[in-house]
Amino acid sequence: MSKKHYPIIIEQDADGVFIVGCPVFRGCRSYGHTIDEALKNIREAVELCIEDEQVPEEIFTTFIGVRDLEVVLS
Repeated sequence: MSKKHYPIIIEQDADGVFIVGCPVFRGCRSYGHTIDEALKNIREAVELCIEDEQVPEEIFTTFIGVRDLEVVLS
């Protein structure tokens, strides 16, 4: 059995819900009322995406990173 690491992006909405996504798979998102719940849910979503994709690994996008962009508002 092999292991593979996938990047996960975690955000929090105005209601305090944690929104999580895996940018490697198009549309792979989930949520949870706690970070632990959100991570459990995104793990299930990623596993389903892996099953559904069934395409060669070289087609997946490569996660580069997250940056903070400062915008001056007038």
